[in-house]
Amino acid sequence: MIQPAKRLDTVQEYYFSKKLREVRGLAAAGKPIINMGIGSPDLQPPTKVLEAISNSLGDASAHKYQSYQGLPELRNAISGFYKNKFSVDTNTENEILPLMGSKEGIMHISMAFLNEGDKVLIPNPGYPTYTSVTKLVGAEPLFYNLSDATNWQPNFDALESLELSNVKIMWVNYPHMPTGTDATLTTFEKLIAFGKKHNILIINDNPYSFILNDNPISILQVQGAKDIALELNSLSKTFNMAGWRVGMLLGNATYINEVLKVKSNMDSGMFYGIQKGAIEALQLSDDWFSDQNKIYEERRKLIWQLADKLNATYSKNATGLFVWAKIPEGKKSEEVTDSVLYDNDIFITPGTIFGSQGEGYIRFSLCVTTDVIKEAINRFSALGN
Repeated sequence: MIQPAKRLDTVQEYYFSKKLREVRGLAAAGKPIINMGIGSPDLQPPTKVLEAISNSLGDASAHKYQSYQGLPELRNAISGFYKNKFSVDTNTENEILPLMGSKEGIMHISMAFLNEGDKVLIPNPGYPTYTSVTKLVGAEPLFYNLSDATNWQPNFDALESLELSNVKIMWVNYPHMPTGTDATLTTFEKLIAFGKKHNILIINDNPYSFILNDNPISILQVQGAKDIALELNSLSKTFNMAGWRVGMLLGNATYINEVLKVKSNMDSGMFYGIQKGAIEALQLSDDWFSDQNKIYEERRKLIWQLADKLNATYSKNATGLFVWAKIPEGKKSEEVTDSVLYDNDIFITPGTIFGSQGEGYIRFSLCVTTDVIKEAINRFSALGN
């Protein structure tokens, strides 16, 4: 047998890849599984977006290799979106890089800037891909803890106490996944100052801004942010286009060009029709967001009822596509979620997959219909829970 690369010794199969196999196995065995674990939008993309991709298929360039930097019209649409929603100005020629999903961007950025032995500041709890990609490129994760006591905002005194000399990148994710904590301009301003002080590239991963959020902001709004920061964004959650794989990276031209060096050696550009659909999505009116949020608001209220059945507590001010809930003291996250899976046929996510600071928490997805959530509530009621 050919031995795998040693870099694979540093990572495990992604939790959802492994756990969802088990969930599918239970469903195949006849269990009436309700999946509330993963944030894969179940709603349809906008009709205009579907029409745009359909209408583009006969275009002369539709099936050719595409530019590594995307269609100029797509970059223009991204620039217009950021100007309209965040009051951020961008140069469409060199400050915007379309991506095949923001997850691709995490790898590209890491390959562009990290050498073996460099350190990376990663939020705990946080998106597990930050850690796995850091390890895959031979860099070292350095976790900074977030907690409910500070409303899941970075503790800058604690950050300053760390050995930062070899830190190259800091991953930030606001609105925060998994907790749903919204960003603040004060936090972003402190992050930019911190990055400049220590020469650390700050990267905000920002795919949840428009879901149940009345105050969407970007780290690029902060004066001088482009000197030391990049922002990732995605159409996956906002426009129900997760399977389309459309993301974007924004920042100053020098940083973007370094990432492009990696990207241009790894793919041949996003499919033309998907770019045409993305252009249409980025030009939609605010009615799209308000209509989506009415649906998510109704679902979230029911999820809160379900969390009550587990005697879990939660913030009603959280944003995003999930409900992050604290379970009773003394209980373990994975024990609770496994119990709910095996006893109630409901899959929810243990907070521990997002880091040690996730112990004592569970996460519910809003990507399920109200009828399905009501069925889940009824399963607990039927057992007297």
